[in-house]
Amino acid sequence: MRHGDIAYFGIRHHGPGSADSLVQALQDLKPVAVLIEGPIDASPLLPMLARPEMQPPVALLCYPEEDPASTSFWPFAEFSPEYQAALWAVGNQAALQFIDLPSSARFTTAAVDGAEDVDAAEANQAPENDDAAPLVRDPIAMLAHAAGYEDGESWWSDVIEQNPEPGPIFAAISDAMAMLRDGEGPIVQFEAKREAHMRLEIARARKEFDGPIAVVCGAWHVPALRATHLQIDDQALLKGVARRKSTMTWAPWTGPRLALGYGYGAGVVAPGWCKHLWRTRGLPDAATRWLAMIAAVLRVKGHLVSTASLIEAERLARTLAAIRERPKPGFEELRDAAIAALFNGEALLWGLVEAELLLGADVGEIPPDTPLAPLIEDLQRNQKVARLKPEALERELSVDLRSESGLFRSTLLHRLNVLGVQWGRLTDAGRSRGTFRERWILAWEPEYAVRLVENLIYGPTIEKAANGRLIQMINAATTLDTLATLVQSAITASLSEASTAGLAALEARAARSSECLEMLASVPPLADIIRYGEARKTETDRLSGLMERLIIEAAIALPYAARDLDEQAATTLVGAMRKADEAIRLVEAGDDVISEWRNGLVAVLEGVRSTALLAGCAAHLLYEAGCLSAEAAATLLGRRLSPGTPITEAAAFFEGFFSTAGQRLIYDEGLRGAVDGWLKSLDEDTFIAHLPLLRRVFSNLDSMERRRLVEAVLGRAARLPAGLTPTPDGGEAWRRHLGLLGPLLMGENCNG
Repeated sequence: MRHGDIAYFGIRHHGPGSADSLVQALQDLKPVAVLIEGPIDASPLLPMLARPEMQPPVALLCYPEEDPASTSFWPFAEFSPEYQAALWAVGNQAALQFIDLPSSARFTTAAVDGAEDVDAAEANQAPENDDAAPLVRDPIAMLAHAAGYEDGESWWSDVIEQNPEPGPIFAAISDAMAMLRDGEGPIVQFEAKREAHMRLEIARARKEFDGPIAVVCGAWHVPALRATHLQIDDQALLKGVARRKSTMTWAPWTGPRLALGYGYGAGVVAPGWCKHLWRTRGLPDAATRWLAMIAAVLRVKGHLVSTASLIEAERLARTLAAIRERPKPGFEELRDAAIAALFNGEALLWGLVEAELLLGADVGEIPPDTPLAPLIEDLQRNQKVARLKPEALERELSVDLRSESGLFRSTLLHRLNVLGVQWGRLTDAGRSRGTFRERWILAWEPEYAVRLVENLIYGPTIEKAANGRLIQMINAATTLDTLATLVQSAITASLSEASTAGLAALEARAARSSECLEMLASVPPLADIIRYGEARKTETDRLSGLMERLIIEAAIALPYAARDLDEQAATTLVGAMRKADEAIRLVEAGDDVISEWRNGLVAVLEGVRSTALLAGCAAHLLYEAGCLSAEAAATLLGRRLSPGTPITEAAAFFEGFFSTAGQRLIYDEGLRGAVDGWLKSLDEDTFIAHLPLLRRVFSNLDSMERRRLVEAVLGRAARLPAGLTPTPDGGEAWRRHLGLLGPLLMGENCNG
């Protein structure tokens, strides 16, 4: 839309149709300067977009030097109109600059004024009115409803993104936005300041350049930028806008993070589809190519897709577009056609390809000489050494800690996790295949670059920042188990400064601690360090002594901690007991330590005030350790589950003993008989009332183990007595005949 020697191009951020129309319009206009909505202080970085090494999606990161955590970002995809405008300007030697408020204003003015997230305005929405009742309008949706569409996405796609004759479209959009904004009243202060700043920069460019000037901005802003305003009024509006020195850089971004569904206010519904539209613009077979992409993804996943099915899908998509009065099939029509012709009508199967197609897996690249935040630069150096390329979709990585490269990769990923950059998620630390392997799931998210910037306050390199952040967390830790977990993280990530600080804090806290649960919870992470320390060349003598001291003190405190607990507290302590016992067995603690631990378990079992759940757990741990014979265990169960014991205590003891040991009943006839006898002694109402508990206990048994236990109770050739059915309405006969079979036959996945 021309206004004197200024041409205004109201675009939709990340709209491929807008980008295509804009490039054509710039080619016709041949402006001497291209002004783009964006932070003016980042203008020197704009020409870098045209470098061949810059592969979108990328994002401009800006943050105040004194507050790296206050980071803002401006993403660019290859189908973003602003990106294409920058390429055109550089390629045609036109001046190129941003004209919006400086990036620092976003950190101050927006917060002071309480403005709506700026991305809302950049998504072509009217922001909140701060002088009246909040009013948020989506102008695209309003135009769509006026045209008879259900949503703005479909309307914009048909009118702009897939319009075969886009010539006058910018003028039409400008007029439509003017009508929408007319009578809306004042906008939020921050948005008013943005538009005032852009008007002043346009006026300055008009004086500086001799020739046509192109202004590229969100369509919502065009009427305000074209309107006549006194410069003195705009300057008065901007008076007092704080300007803080900002640091700016480019960072790789990912395709999925351009999507609305990922919380990006100026995003699009389907970035993968937008990329497809951009790359197939002008081609008559865009729909065919999209269906071919669906088929390719399905075939990679092992599904057979015939050519005939693809032909049928294309015909159906074109028919759907005609029925819906759309100029050509959009991704909704192609999706519906694919579900019908390629997925046999199963909409759920669309999920197999949806993320890969509609969101994409692109990760951008930036030139190697880009001025980076120190942590981002250090990460890129480490990625090259580790030979790990960031990818948006999940992939598995197996690491062998015995090799230098494997240990380096593991250390890097652990350090990043300390910084909150969970590029890798550890799924298996090698516990099932020895102590020298780790299995990771890698998936890069673009906000990790932002988190690295936020961690600059701790240090300029990954190692220094991870040390600094972990030391701060250690200083803030208030419990022994938290400290033990932090020490484990420090040693696993090979952070010597944090390890030293953590060990000192751990020893000091252990000397003061008398809380049994806290001491028990600290044993497993320390045991992990000791057990896997060899793979990481960690000195464990100091830790071994500390852990043994904690085990002995916890064993002494355990009988007192187990007294008179409510259900929640007892459940928590039982979990800590089981994990601590497993850790003690794994590290093969000294005989004196093991003896003290088992003495503590015996004291819990024999304590008259011990909570029944904990007593049952102690009995099970002693039984597993061989300190309680099968005969003694059967006698104990018979006594603790006898009719003279209150049913709630008997049930709790039963759960404590068998919650992780249901398999024992398959092989141990004495235990099985004791349990079976207890169940048969219950009256019918009590039996039924406790079925949920019994089923929960046996839920750890898989279908084969459940079948073998049924066979052990009945005998292989036995059959259910005639007339009995596996439901509790069998009455006294059901209970008397079946006993232990009741919860088994009524359990899930039981074939009887």
